[in-house]
Amino acid sequence: MWFLPSTRWDWQPGLALRQPWRWWTAAFVHLSALHLVANGLGLLLVALLGRAAGCGRRATLAWLLAWPLTHVALLLQPALAHYGGLSGVLHAGVAIVAWQLLCIRGLLQRLVGVALLAGLALKLWFEAPWRGGPLRSVPGWDILIAPGAHASGSFTGLLCAALLVRR
Repeated sequence: MWFLPSTRWDWQPGLALRQPWRWWTAAFVHLSALHLVANGLGLLLVALLGRAAGCGRRATLAWLLAWPLTHVALLLQPALAHYGGLSGVLHAGVAIVAWQLLCIRGLLQRLVGVALLAGLALKLWFEAPWRGGPLRSVPGWDILIAPGAHASGSFTGLLCAALLVRR
């Protein structure tokens, strides 16, 4: 089952270049039922935000490109021996939606885009992926969280959006 840990499909930096399918499949590996449900709800939320923001083909292409790049960026954190889940890719999606909103002419849409980016930056600041180890225990979660995946997703999402989503 996709929500169970699987060393065949998860992200492993030592296997990333020899088994590049992990750049995509890591997003489907969930470490618990709670992890799967939370990521499913996050996916629904990002999809609804994208629809409301008017994200089209270019934003979708940016998200598809950010997906594997989010995981490849985890090579910068080699101490993260295993990773699974959709959270990094979801952070990329939020960054892309925020960029899309910044590209719209309306003041309200731009303000929402700025608020989304500010919220994302604040979240990453408090998670501080540059401090401590690659995994964190967070109250309420039955798995360890990988803040570096959130940061890599946010960065790659913003980069892909800046390259592909037109103003």
